[in-house]
Parts: sequence; C-alpha cells; structure tokens
Amino acid sequence: MTANRLDRETSPYLLQHKDNPVHWLPWGGEAFDLARRLDRPVLLSVGYAACHWCHVMAHESFEDPATAALMNELFVNIKVDREERPDIDQIYQAALSALGQHGGWPLTMFLTPEGQPFWGGTYFPPRSKYGRPSFSDVLHGVAATYRDARGKVEQNVSALGDALSRLSDNRDGDGVDIGVLDRIAARLLREVDPFHGGVGGAPKFPQVPMFKLLWRAYLRGGGTALRDAVVNTLTHMCQGGIYDHLGGGFARYSTDERWLAPHFEKMLYDNAQLLRLLTLVWQETGAPLFQIRIEETVDWLLREMVAEGGGFAATLDADSEGEEGRFYVWRETEIDAVLGDGAKRFKQIYDVGRGGNWEGVAILNRLNQLDLFDQATESALALDRAKLLAARAARIRPGWDDKVLADWNGLMIAALAEAAMVFDRPDWRAAANRAFNFVVQRMSADGRLRHVYRAGVLKHLASVDDLAAMTLAALALFEADGDPARLVHATAWIDILDRHHWDAERGGYYYTADDAAAVDGAPLICRVKTAHDASTPAGNGLALHALSRLYAVTGEPRFRDRAEALLSAFAGEVGRNFFPLPTLLNGAEALQRPFLAVIIGEDPNADALARVVLSHSLPDRMLLRLNGDGAALPADHPAHGKGMIDGKATAYICLGQTCSAPATDPAALDALLKD
Repeated sequence: MTANRLDRETSPYLLQHKDNPVHWLPWGGEAFDLARRLDRPVLLSVGYAACHWCHVMAHESFEDPATAALMNELFVNIKVDREERPDIDQIYQAALSALGQHGGWPLTMFLTPEGQPFWGGTYFPPRSKYGRPSFSDVLHGVAATYRDARGKVEQNVSALGDALSRLSDNRDGDGVDIGVLDRIAARLLREVDPFHGGVGGAPKFPQVPMFKLLWRAYLRGGGTALRDAVVNTLTHMCQGGIYDHLGGGFARYSTDERWLAPHFEKMLYDNAQLLRLLTLVWQETGAPLFQIRIEETVDWLLREMVAEGGGFAATLDADSEGEEGRFYVWRETEIDAVLGDGAKRFKQIYDVGRGGNWEGVAILNRLNQLDLFDQATESALALDRAKLLAARAARIRPGWDDKVLADWNGLMIAALAEAAMVFDRPDWRAAANRAFNFVVQRMSADGRLRHVYRAGVLKHLASVDDLAAMTLAALALFEADGDPARLVHATAWIDILDRHHWDAERGGYYYTADDAAAVDGAPLICRVKTAHDASTPAGNGLALHALSRLYAVTGEPRFRDRAEALLSAFAGEVGRNFFPLPTLLNGAEALQRPFLAVIIGEDPNADALARVVLSHSLPDRMLLRLNGDGAALPADHPAHGKGMIDGKATAYICLGQTCSAPATDPAALDALLKD
C-alpha cells in the first residue's frame, strides 16, 4: 500500500524515524488524500529530535514490528517535527488541551481524513502503566470507534472544532498602563520560590519573560524584593545542574525544585533568552558569576552550535547511547582518574560523592555553595573543568539537530549582539552578523523569509515568530554597527507581517501567513492568533517590541500606530489571564516609554558616551549613533535637529518625544541615566 517515506526529508527528527517499520508519511496533501481514499483515520505523531520521551516511545512502539503492523493496518501515519511545523503542533496541542489533557511531546493525535482531531494523548507505553492504557489498546479502540461509532467521532470533531475556532479569538481592550504592570509584577512575585528561585515546584522552567517582567518592575522603582527574586533565580540556575559546568549552556528545564537534575536537552531558544536576561541583570549588579556564565554560554554556542554557513543549530539531544544525560554525568571514580590529587577539592565543591546525587551518578553543580571562591581557587577549578571537558569529549556525543530556524536564530542573534555591545566583544558581534547574513541570504525565496533550512533545502513560509524575532535581530545589529541595511530588512519584514498576517477585522497577527497553504501544501484547519508565551516568546509580543523599537529609531508614526493597535487587540486578555502574557506586557512598557539614546559625532568621546549608555540596565534602550547631526531624521523625530556641542560628540536621552539636555561628559551622562 505504501512504505516509510521519511528518508526523503531533511529534518533530523524525521530522519531518526526513516527506518521504522511504520509507514510514516510527512505532513502533506498526499497523506490526507490516502486517508480519504482508504477511509482511515490519521495517526499524527509530533515530536522533536532532542525529546527524551519521543525516543522512548519510538524504541518501545515505532521500532516494534507488531505495533508498526497494527499502525499500518488501521491508520495512515504522519510524523511531524514540531520545530519545523510549530503551526501544526500549536493546533493539535490546543485540541489535546480541549480534551482536558496536559500537552507535551510526543504528541499523539487521531484525526479524520480532513485533518479534524477527535481524540489523542502524548506518550503511550507498550503495556498499561503510569495510569495510561497500552498503545496497542489505544490503536484498537480508536480504530474501532472510527469504524463502528462514527457519530461519536463526529461529536468530538464538532466540540473540538468549536474550541479550535477560539484560537484566533483575541479579546481587545484599551491598552495596558504602567500601574497595571506594577500590580501584575507584585502578583507574580508571590509565585516565585523564595529559596531556590523559579516558579513553583518541580518541574521548573526558566520562565525568562516573566522574570524580565519582574526585573522591569524593579527598575521602575518596585522594590528590592523584585530584584532579589530575579537575582536569586539566576544564581541558582547558574550554579545548578541545569547549567553545564564543563561545556557551558543551559538545559531546557529542571526535573526538581532545586535546579539540580535537568532534562538534559539544550535548546537554542532557552540559551538565547537566558543570555539576554543575564546581560540585562549584570548591567545593574555587575555580578561576576553572571559575566562568567555569559562568557561560557557564548563559548558553548560558538563551539558547538554553529551550523552550515554560520547559522545557529536548533538543539542538542538529551540522550546518548540510549540513556538520558549519559554524556553529562560522572562517577566519582571517573573524576578521580582525570584529576588525581586535585579531585578532592573539586568533588567537594561540585557535589560529587560515591553514591552520586542523581540515579547513582553525579550531576555537577555548586548549589551547596552559591558564592564564588577567591580568584586562585576559581582559577584552579577552571583548570580542573578543562581537564574534565577534554575527557568528556571522548564520549559518544548526544544527537545534534543542525537545522536552522529563523525565529530561534533571531532570538539568539539579538541576545548575542547585545552582549557583544555590553562586553565589548567584536568577535561575538561578528558571529551574530554571520548568522544574520545566513538567514537573509540563504533562508529567503521569492522575496519571502522561510522558517527552516537544512541540507540546502528551504521549507515553510515564515511565521509571525520568525518575522518578529528577525526584525529584533536586525535592530540589535543596527545598534551594534549602524549598518542602514539592517533597518531596511527590519522594515521589509514588518511590511510582510502587515500584508500577510494582520487580522483586519479583530487586530493582531496570525501565526501563519494568509498564503501559507498555497506555498506549503496541505492546508491547516485553522489559523492561530495568540499573544500567549509558550516555550518561546509569543510572536505578537515580539512584534510589539519590534514595532516600538522601529518607531523609536525612525520616528515613523505608522510603526507606533500599528504597535498601539496590536496592544489594543490583546489588552482585554490581561483581565482574563495575565500569566501567559509577559512578553506582550513587557512590550506595553516599551511602547509607552520608548527609550532612545542618541550620540552625535564620531570623535573618541563618542565611544566613551556609548560605553556609559551600555553600562546601564535599560530593557527598552535603542542606541542611535549619527555621524553628522539629527537634521536627516524625520521632522517629528524627538532628536530631529539635535547636534554636537562645542564640536564634541554629544549624547541626548529621549524618552518618548522628549529629549534631555545635551551631555558631552561621560560622567554627566552617567548621572543623567541614574536619574
């Protein structure tokens, strides 16, 4: 009838399944045409290359000939990489939630031949356990229901269809003022673990947009409790097992409340968000620990995550040799063999003992002593870590998903460009530029940005997340090097968002473009429009930041007007549930309080003035450097007509439409910013 067709794909996740005895088909019209012709339900399986439980279900079920035969007999089987097709994942995760179940991966959904969901779950074991039915029982039951009780299927389809129709049902409002943001921050502060940081108990995720919201509230004068919540969380993460103390970089989340035992996969988007937040907090605190972790994380990024042509790869797997975390954990005897006489001190500091601290082995961490030691001790520990890293390099490495995703690259490029400016690292800025140029030059076709690139193949029109994140990347690089081409790209991407994603009736940007089906094949059953953050910041929230920053730099009213309409489109959501909205809420402040630092002139004093600006924690700062004067700026730009004073490079700080008095002395500018 058919065969496994995944060998023709480029996604590392799909290629992991190309030798399964399951007759997997990729998402597309061919699969649904086959389901209609055979009148069979579709089994949709969604996962990603670094997903531990996806591997478990694959080994237990998809590699099992008997289970595969059952799947092939009863269903048309479609395999989807959620990182390649987040639009598909969003829809069917929402359907699972409407069924009253928790989402996650692997996602296992059952669809009609028209793509309508009627039942599903996540991981199913080969035998009944964990309170879950066996996968084979599920297959028999779903197939029998589809065959013999079509009315129940149609009833579920109708109910879930009503739920899915609300995925684009935004609630508008009159905007969000600063007082509301302060009250939300005070409420969210109550959710923070006062001992270990983070939100709630196990498992713990970084929740970066939320901690940005708390940090912003602190900077507005909200009190030290807000500051302490952010600093304590970052400190525990930086010293916990969620951080790779040998190779750098953060894992996706911690399975416990102390940040000790991570789910060992490393995602580009998590590290991008944490890099940006650590930089922002370091600008205020100057904490040496945060600078060290920033530098180590960038070292990891540039050593292990640069894909073809300079773009950044998506993920590193949690598993190697069939075991989660095997690459990263240690036995005491292994530490002794590598470090010899120096092992005792290292083991004491990094929590290594005979019985281990996790499933009989040790996850390196410094949670028992959060503070750094003296410089001599830290230097000695750095040498120990280098030896262990070299020894670890001989192990079988976890899988590497080297596809380049436009949205995740945008997040990392922006974070890396900002860190490059703050820490004066031209090499970091060069890496950010290489990644940006790769996306621009290799990930567009017919004038449109694409979502994913791998092995010379471009796929899928860019989403709102892709376009908004890459706009922010362009603006960050424009700050870093002043290249006007960056503004051209930023404006062009916003124009595409407005042309192909904007909801003219209700406001807000749809996740997918209005012509995506014509380009990508099988149509989606609905278009999602949301401002809710998930594992990555919501595209509508990112777009609000991008529009606000574009307005601050260019002074063009159309960007401000669109930003105001975008915020209004989702403002009513705040009263319903503000917990998933921190990126949008942070964008509300960016819109109401645009912060532009303009430095005019190119003498040596200009660099000193820029260093002062970059030393301050200013979440919405845009830095604009002009060679001449502000005459070239639009007439309604706040810095229009500003110039140098006494022939010296001069800084102006503009909040909204009001600019400060000129400052030519770095100390005076520092005092102005502190005020």
